[in-house]
Amino acid sequence: MQQKTITIEIDEQGNSSIDLDGFQGEGCGEVAKDLQGSDAVKQMRNKREFYTQANTTVRQQRSR
Repeated sequence: MQQKTITIEIDEQGNSSIDLDGFQGEGCGEVAKDLQGSDAVKQMRNKREFYTQANTTVRQQRSR
């Protein structure tokens, strides 16, 4: 199983950022939402892994 790492950074102005490493597909988004709580999101960028897992799932569903 691949190691998963969550990195949270908070700058001097109180702005925070979250980096999720080792997560793939929509599971990453679910973890991010859990960590976000009721805070507002100013910017969100999905990594390549998010799309890689999503495409693999679609291909598997079409094959069946």
